[in-house]
Amino acid sequence: MFKQRKHRSFNYQSRFSEEKKADSGLNKDSNTKDYISQWKENRAGKRKVRGAMPVKSLILFLVLLLICMYLLEKKYM
Repeated sequence: MFKQRKHRSFNYQSRFSEEKKADSGLNKDSNTKDYISQWKENRAGKRKVRGAMPVKSLILFLVLLLICMYLLEKKYM
């Protein structure tokens, strides 16, 4: 009456299999040193400098200022 679904099977190979460990051990030190030095160089150039106030608070402040200016103009004119 109702067909049962078959279990799915996947051909999964782990990222750190025994075969890859044996191959990657040859140039491990030179590759990691190069990678770390490149990472430090890129990281130094991309540091974010935080401003005095976040952008969202500045926009909120400007909106409130415009509302106050509008209300004061209506009141005195």
